[in-house]
Amino acid sequence: MFTGLVRDVGTVTAVDTAPGGVRLRLRTALVGEVAEGDSVAVNGVCLTATRVDGEGFAADAMHETLRRSSLRAVAPGATVNLELALRAGDRLGGHVMQGHVDGVGEVSAIEEDGFARIVTVRFPQELLRYVVEKGSIAVDGVSLTVSAVTEHEVSVSLIPETLERTTLGAVAPGHPVNLEVDVLAKYVEKLATRGAAPPEHPPERSHRP
Repeated sequence: MFTGLVRDVGTVTAVDTAPGGVRLRLRTALVGEVAEGDSVAVNGVCLTATRVDGEGFAADAMHETLRRSSLRAVAPGATVNLELALRAGDRLGGHVMQGHVDGVGEVSAIEEDGFARIVTVRFPQELLRYVVEKGSIAVDGVSLTVSAVTEHEVSVSLIPETLERTTLGAVAPGHPVNLEVDVLAKYVEKLATRGAAPPEHPPERSHRP
């Protein structure tokens, strides 16, 4: 589980393609906190550290991960947002995230708004129903508040702290971004569309005269 509060911007140092998927090598200042087997969110994608050394860690991305996320196009030298898994007792500063990317959007517009920056993302149509104004959304692993929703796009406002500490400060129109919608919205939809289950009746008891 993650909260969307990025701890470090790491660098992809190698991308090794194999029949089963892709192995990524990442350099990060968090290396002292990562152990083999740990979950790490890489641009919002939950990956498992398979090897750790003095500079960073390696992680494998299977075909399902590559189909669902922008990691399929990542190359050496790319910068990525990194977050370690939430520990019990930590502050929940963002919102509950699983690191299970739902789809890839594309930045369509950027607008300066005082000290903030409005980033508008063209959204996959099948995901828009889970997004509401002032709700939460994860963009490349960053927990953000939705500022506007249209028929095809979602806008978020980024404060200077977010622009400085994450890769979102460098995105431009046309840039692909990983999207994870609020998992609670998906559960509510499933429960609502299934309808209420009929109440269970206790077995009838026989009554003797």
